[in-house]
Amino acid sequence: MSLSTRVIAALGAVVVIGAGTVGGSIAYASGKDEPSAPKATLVVGRSSIEAAPLCYNDGKPLDEAAQTKCQAAALKAKAKGELPVSDVTVADKIGVGVDPEVAEKGWFAFTDGGQQQRATLSATRTGSTYSGSLPAIGLLASGEKTLVTVVEANEKTGDILGVWYFQLKNKDAAGAPAGGGAEQPGAGTEQ
Repeated sequence: MSLSTRVIAALGAVVVIGAGTVGGSIAYASGKDEPSAPKATLVVGRSSIEAAPLCYNDGKPLDEAAQTKCQAAALKAKAKGELPVSDVTVADKIGVGVDPEVAEKGWFAFTDGGQQQRATLSATRTGSTYSGSLPAIGLLASGEKTLVTVVEANEKTGDILGVWYFQLKNKDAAGAPAGGGAEQPGAGTEQ
């Protein structure tokens, strides 16, 4: 029984591609000097976007001054359109995910929308990396834009360790005034 030339060539190509991928991955991994900041992921319907924290101190607590500076940086980034943005409709479902090391310490997420201009996406949780999917209609601000805040908080000490911001652009609110909801992005704890 002999293998055809085509099969041998295909197997050879797979081996070469696989070796190149492993070699490239090793080179990439060895070129990293320090671990990167943890990521948060915003899931809207079937799409998702990922971001590094806007405010992070290498896993150490952010003091009050750092949290105030973080809120100011978020407002500035929001005004300049520099926050990660995802389109949303009221029919979508929204969820948030975090890296396992964030879930281990504790985290929560909220929007500046909803009836109270602050809707909970995820109450303080430890161990779980995903909030679950919630209907967008109860999370969106009245205007075209809704701010999503994800906070890493040590559940035992209450220390804020990192803050991520995302922006939702409501496609159903075309022509609605931009920036509805609260104007102050929050970095404080929510229970």
